[in-house]
Order: sequence, then C-alpha cells, then structure tokens
Amino acid sequence: MSSIHTKKILIALLSVSIALLSFTPLLAQETASGTVNIYFFWGDGCPHCAEEEPFLNALVSENNRANLVSYEVWYNEDNRQILEDFSAALDFEPGAVPVTIIGDRYWIGFREEYKSEIDAALQAALNDPNPVDVGAALAAAPETRTPAAAGQPAAAAEIITLPLIGQIDLTRQSLAFSTAVIGFVDGFNPCSLWVLSVLLALTLHSGSRKKILAVGLTFLLVTTIVYSLFITGVFTLLSYVGYLKWIQVAVALMALVFGLVNLKDYFWYKEGLSFTISDKHKPKLYKDMRSTVTDTRSMLGLIGSSAALAVGVSFIEFSCTAGFPVIWSNLIAANDVGVWQFILLLGLYMFIYLLDELAVFSSVAVTMRASRVEEKHGRLLKLVSGALMLTLAIVMLVNPQWMNGIGSSLLVFLAASLATALIYLIHRKLLPRFGILIGSELQPEKIRKHPKRS
Repeated sequence: MSSIHTKKILIALLSVSIALLSFTPLLAQETASGTVNIYFFWGDGCPHCAEEEPFLNALVSENNRANLVSYEVWYNEDNRQILEDFSAALDFEPGAVPVTIIGDRYWIGFREEYKSEIDAALQAALNDPNPVDVGAALAAAPETRTPAAAGQPAAAAEIITLPLIGQIDLTRQSLAFSTAVIGFVDGFNPCSLWVLSVLLALTLHSGSRKKILAVGLTFLLVTTIVYSLFITGVFTLLSYVGYLKWIQVAVALMALVFGLVNLKDYFWYKEGLSFTISDKHKPKLYKDMRSTVTDTRSMLGLIGSSAALAVGVSFIEFSCTAGFPVIWSNLIAANDVGVWQFILLLGLYMFIYLLDELAVFSSVAVTMRASRVEEKHGRLLKLVSGALMLTLAIVMLVNPQWMNGIGSSLLVFLAASLATALIYLIHRKLLPRFGILIGSELQPEKIRKHPKRS
C-alpha cells in the first residue's frame, strides 16, 4: 500500500516537474518576444534627421524585436505635444531635432558617436526581461511618415579620419567653408568700404598716423560688434521659427530680391530701388566724419566720437548689408548647431568679413595714402554679391541640403563664380562688339555728365 502510494507521489512530482520545465521555455519565449520601441522625433527638412533615419531603419531590420516609432514634430502639433510629454517624463529640454529615445535614454541631435550609443542601448533593452518603455503610456498618436517617405534624401555620414587629428565631420566642415565664402563676399560691401575709405581719407589730412590708427581701429571694432549683434539676433530668431517651411521660403525669396536688386545695380547703379547708402544721408555722414577727425580733444574723446560715428553708420548700412547675414543665419540655424559652434562660426565669418577692410586700413596706415571706392568698383561688387545671392536663393528653394556637403557647397559657389564671370564677359566684351550697350555705365554721355562715386 505504501509502495503504491509512494509511486503515485513520485509520478505526480514528475508530472509537475515536466509541466514546469515545459512552461519555463514558453515563459522565457514570451518575455523574449517583447518589443522594444525606438522613438524618433524628426522635422520635415531637417538634414540630420534624414541622416539618422536610415541608420535606425538598419537597426530595426537587424533586430526583429525592435520597432521604430516616428513622429514629425515641425508641422504636427499633436506630435510636438508627444515630444513635450516625453521630455517632461525624462526631464530634458527638446531644443532641437532629431530626438531619439530608447527606454529612459535619449539623444538630442545626431552625430557619428551616437550610433554606437544607440545600438548599445537597444541591445541592453532587448536583453532586459523588463525593459523600460516611457512611451508605453505616452505615445498615443499614430505614427507619421519618416524623413525618407517625406521625400528627404538620406544622406550618408560624411566622416573621415586623419592621422593625429582624428575624425572630421565633413558636414560641419561644409558649414565652415560656406561661412568663409559668404563672409568673404559680404566683406566686399561697397557701403562699408566707401564709408571706411572716406573716413580714412579725411583723417589723413591730420598727418598723424596715431590718429589714423585710433579712428580706424575704433571704427572697425565697433562696426564689427554691432554687426555681430545683428547677426546673432537674426540667428536667434531663425533658431525658433526657422523650422517653419514658409520662413525658409521667405528667406529664399528675400535673397532672391536682394540678388536681383544687386544685379540691377551692376547695370543701372543706384537707379530705382537700390540697397546702397542713400544720397540724402551722405551730407550728414560727411559732416559727422569731419567733426570726428577734427576732434581736438584727448585721444579718449577721439575714440569716443569714432565709436559713436561707427554705431550710427552701422544702422544706416543695414539696408545694404542685411542680405548675407540672413542667408548665413538661416543656413546655420537649419543645421542645429550648438552655442559654441555658432560662436566659432560667427567668429570665422567676422574675421573673413573684416579682411578686406583691414587691408584697406593697413594700406592707409602704412603708406599714408588713400583711395576711395568709386562707382566702377561698386558695380563689380554688386555683380559678385548679386550672383551669389541669386545662386543661394535658388538652392534654398530647390534643395537646401546641397549646402550640407562640402562637395555640393563647392559646386554651388563655383556656379555663382561662373555666373559672375559669364555676365561680366557678355556685358563688357561680347555685346559691345555687336553695338549692344546695356546699362548706364556704357553710355558715354551719361558718364561725362554724371560722374559718381560709390
């Protein structure tokens, strides 16, 4: 009896063990089959979002338990609210896109080093029997199109590694290249060059190199500060509203208008609408400049009056200098650069911008001789700036991402240079051979009767 009872107990225990052993893999399989969500917040037109999206798609295709949940936040208010909910839950400020979230980890922006971090976070979540999913209770809105579906080309990461230097992101280098070129062309501004050359010419009458140095350096320093503040203000504004497509279109149209007006000035200088210093302002400017250079007070007083003159001139010049700063600020804001990156790029812009004015100033200070910017110089400068503005406007309207690669950026500026040379050669060399004279400069009687200075 006891033997039979013992056998029954053993059989029962064996059955329970087999059942438990059979259930455990099922439980493990059920746990392992849990999906890990990758939450991806992006903007339609954001180049770094378009760069990250194929990387995330590759991760999902390699891990069948990973799921990509995408939200476009620039044009979808519901999705923006979801991003705000995520940011509140994880305690971060969603200041830029893309934003990538896995579990309780998040990444703002996209850089090469983020790839390994995101991959590691995904693998950790996949191996966790109870992975954290902040979005489980928050992500209630339907998925939206990914950048590729929105027609944004997926750009490959342009990273190169150089000995002793390390990794270089060519995307960021294209910003430095574009900054240098735009700043260089902006520096050849007939308005600022005219004011500086006239001011230095008037200062020469004092015969004092010390006075020339004080007036010139003060003028350049103050105008640089004012111009930098203006550009910073434009950049700050575009950083908040530049993601709106109509703002991008408005900036492109503004560049188009500035470019066309500058090209018009090459043919018909200061006739009709013109972004130059108005003739009505010049008598007062002459008066202010004369009073500055004839200041008989102390050197400190001379510096103060030069600074005041520079501030006033800067405001007058805004009408003919605003084009390139807005274009450049829009380009930088669209690339989601950080504060320090912006400061470095702005420093590069202003350094390149000042090169030509420093050359003019140095020449006067060394030789004690000055020459003014004449109308013929102003026309050529207008042609160069107008062609570049028109080219950049077309790029912004057709495909802004051309400015995100150093190769494509180089082609854009090369196209602007070729357009400038082509217009000049056709206008000055080819058409006159057929007796076709376009513009006020090629009319001899007008040149004799109305000699102008820029």
